[in-house]
Amino acid sequence: MASLSDRIPENAPGAYYVDTTCIDCDQCRVLAADFFARQAETGLSVVTRQPATPEEIALVEEAMSSCATSSIGNDGA
Repeated sequence: MASLSDRIPENAPGAYYVDTTCIDCDQCRVLAADFFARQAETGLSVVTRQPATPEEIALVEEAMSSCATSSIGNDGA
């Protein structure tokens, strides 16, 4: 389960985030490319923008549930 205390600072402000346990598997970027990107400096994925519509939230939730390391979180904000 993603840890808010390990949230990567480059995540876009908002409820969804990626933490430092990311292994750069690319799954989130494949499932929800409009919301996740790879940080070249760290090799980790981050949330680039927060979902706004129910359809966008469903994409990000799918990426979160598919994450092999449970590195994507939702702080509920």
